[in-house]
Amino acid sequence: MSSNILHVSGLVPDTSILPLQTAELQPAGLQEPQAEEKNPFLAALGDRVRALRARCGMTRKAVSIAADVSERHLANLEYGEGNASILVLLQVARALHCSLAELIGDVTTSTPEWLLIRELLETRDDASLRRVRIAIGELLGTGSGNTALCSRVALIGLRGAGKSTLGALLAEDLGFPFVELSREIEKFAGCSVSEIQALYGMNAYRRYERRALEETIQIYPEAVIATPGGLVSDPATFNQLLSHCTTVWLQADPEDHMTRVLAQGDLRPMAASKQAMEDLKGILAGRAAFYSKAQYKVDTSTQSLELSFQSLRETVRKALQLPV
Repeated sequence: MSSNILHVSGLVPDTSILPLQTAELQPAGLQEPQAEEKNPFLAALGDRVRALRARCGMTRKAVSIAADVSERHLANLEYGEGNASILVLLQVARALHCSLAELIGDVTTSTPEWLLIRELLETRDDASLRRVRIAIGELLGTGSGNTALCSRVALIGLRGAGKSTLGALLAEDLGFPFVELSREIEKFAGCSVSEIQALYGMNAYRRYERRALEETIQIYPEAVIATPGGLVSDPATFNQLLSHCTTVWLQADPEDHMTRVLAQGDLRPMAASKQAMEDLKGILAGRAAFYSKAQYKVDTSTQSLELSFQSLRETVRKALQLPV
C-alpha cells in the first residue's frame, strides 16, 4: 500500500514508513508502544468492530470477503493491533452495514446539541431511556401511541426460537392473521432470501425487510408477525417494530437454537463455519441487548412446545387485556 495513504494510528506516528535510522534515533518517550501496550483508541476500535460483527451475525471470514480486506488484517484490527487506513475502515464499515462514524466513535459527541442531550441521558437507567425514546417517537410523529395495547404482536429472536411454530398457534388462538415477514420480503423481491443476499447484497435485503414491515403495519391492525432474527441489526426497522407492535422475545439456549435449526434442515447462518456453536453464541451475545428491548419475554428452552405456547398465550392475552 502506498506510503502516502492516511493512517489512523492514535497519537503515535507510523514509523514503518520512515527510514530505519529515523525510527532508531527517536527518543525513548516517542517510540511506538510495545505490543502489549495497545493504543486505547485502537483497542476501542477493535472492540467496536467485534461487537458490530456479532450484531450482524457475520464470521470474520465473511466480513473479510465483503470488505475486501485480508482476514489477518481484520484480526489485527479487532485485537487493537491494526494500523488501518481510512479507506480500509470505510470498507469494513460498509461490510458491517454501519456508518464510518459509528465504527470510529460515538456520534453523540459530534455536535453541541448531541452533547447536551447526551449529558441529560447518560446517567438514566434503561427504563427511563425507554420512556424517553417512546416520548421522542411521539413528538417526532414516528410512534403509535400505547404499544402495550397494540393488537399487532411481533415475535423476535434467533432462528430456532419457535417464532414460526408458536406464532402460527398464537394467531389461530387469537383469530389474527399470521404473517411470516421472510415470506413477505420474498414477495417484494420476487426471489428467495438467500438469492436476495447473494445477488443484491445485505443492504438491499435490509431495504426489502423494512418495506415488508411497513406494508405489514399498514395492512394489518391485528396480526401475529414472525420476524427474521437479524431484523434487530437495522436500528430504523427495529425502531419501527417497537413503535407499532407489541413485542415478545422468544428466548432459548444456544444449544436449543442449534438443535432446532438442524431439525429444520437449514444451517443458516452457520453453513460455512467449523465452529458453528461458537458462532451462534457470538451472534446471540451480539443481539441479546437488542432482543431484550421487547416488552415481554418467553423462555422456550425450559418448557415443552405445549407449555411454551401456553406461556406465550397467557403473556400476550394479558398484554392485550383479553380473557386468558
